Amino acid sequence: MKYLIVGLGNIGVEYANTRHNIGFIVADALVNALNGKFETERLASVASVKYKGKSLVVIKPTTYMNLSGKAVKYWLDKEKIPLENMLVVVDDIALPLGTLRMRKKGGAAGHNGISDIIMKLVTESFPRLRVGIGDDFAKGYQVDFVLGQWSQKETNVMIPRVEKAVEIIQSFVAAGIDNTMNLYNNK
Repeated sequence: MKYLIVGLGNIGVEYANTRHNIGFIVADALVNALNGKFETERLASVASVKYKGKSLVVIKPTTYMNLSGKAVKYWLDKEKIPLENMLVVVDDIALPLGTLRMRKKGGAAGHNGISDIIMKLVTESFPRLRVGIGDDFAKGYQVDFVLGQWSQKETNVMIPRVEKAVEIIQSFVAAGIDNTMNLYNNK
């Protein structure tokens, strides 16, 4: 069994510790927990790791957020991974800070990275782990907020939530999406 874990974010030091890059942050934590290492490959930084006898290909697209679908489609096809074995980790302003929610499918909800993946895969039916970053911004300042650095208060909230996100991904791989949703959603 092989899985594709996709952490969404933007490449470059100016984006390194931003709210929009929580997918990259979670991917880094997962690979670190499984003693892996990212290598730069086609369209993504890629790490191959094992968890409970299963192979995980973890990617951080290097295409920038709004073109994430190109990298996702390439790696799904290259590794011959079924869509139900892919999990996209993405930031979500509609969820309170630190909320973690698994979904089997869904629309883009205004997220350009998810929108591009939906467009390239021609389906909304793929699992995703939505990570709440909150919506503490004035009207018209959404871009500044999502591309902004975490405050110390937010960082204190998010550090244990990133660890929980890694646990959720491991559950997805080991126990499947239904069991994982039952175990972790709304907790």
